[in-house]
Amino acid sequence: MANAFASQGDTAEKQISFTEIGNGLYAFTAEGDPNSGVIIGDDSVMIIEAQATPRLAGKVIEKVREVTDKPITHVVLTHYHAVRVLGASAFGAQQVIMSDAARAMVVERGQEDWDSEFQRFPRLFQGHESIPGLTWPTTTFDTGMTVYLGSRRVDLMHLGRAHTAGDIVIHVPDENVMFTGDIVEYHSACYCGDGHFADWGDTLDNIAAFDVDAIAPGRGDALVGKEMVNAAIESTRDFVESTYRPAARVAARGGSLKEAWDAVRAECDPKFKDFAIYEHCLPFNVARAYDEARGIDTPRIWTAQRDLEMWADLQG
Repeated sequence: MANAFASQGDTAEKQISFTEIGNGLYAFTAEGDPNSGVIIGDDSVMIIEAQATPRLAGKVIEKVREVTDKPITHVVLTHYHAVRVLGASAFGAQQVIMSDAARAMVVERGQEDWDSEFQRFPRLFQGHESIPGLTWPTTTFDTGMTVYLGSRRVDLMHLGRAHTAGDIVIHVPDENVMFTGDIVEYHSACYCGDGHFADWGDTLDNIAAFDVDAIAPGRGDALVGKEMVNAAIESTRDFVESTYRPAARVAARGGSLKEAWDAVRAECDPKFKDFAIYEHCLPFNVARAYDEARGIDTPRIWTAQRDLEMWADLQG
């Protein structure tokens, strides 16, 4: 096994796609790198997810300017992770929106998460010197709020815990399209290091109940058509359950983190080894599943030092 995180060796540039998933709705995707979304209203534009740095956010802006010259007025962040939010300043938006619970995570672990992710995944922090500091929302909400981009209605909703405690989805009713952040992935591993395994399936059910026609997932290709949407939801469910079950069995008998790692690999490798960022996520997923199975409801804060200590445990 390599002595460095798999993500540290992931240096190849990814191919960007910009897919229209509804009238005036776009998914910015990049072969398993963090996705962004675009919602074009009557007179303005909303961006979903800000990328990790202003430089990377500039790639999203370039794609937006290929289809509209309307000003970007809103940035919506589906949750708090550094790779999702630290590029927000590039958009110059009047409103930066996230859930109350996501803002609480910035307060609790914002800098620690930034330091941790920067160590783990240097390629996603191109131009990191231009990050002005932690990204703070101008507007937050508890369970839901509606934004009108002219006549276009955009519903922001917290449908339950999953990838983090503060996850939200964005639904555009006129096209029945949803932006799910990392609650749903497509041929990409779920990062579960700050996740809530016991809640994730119910949250997926809540998304499925909307019976949407397209989804921009957190990672992986845009999902167009109900068949592709449903397949991605069920694949995500399988990934989460297949990670938690073996870790929970090990924890129940008092086994070690390393034993949980071996058990999860035995179940997940045959099904998911070819998914994007699988090796990147696996150690953090196992550690969180092991913790949750031992009754730790609030995910422990990842720090650069904790990352290294966990990785050393797994090398044993």
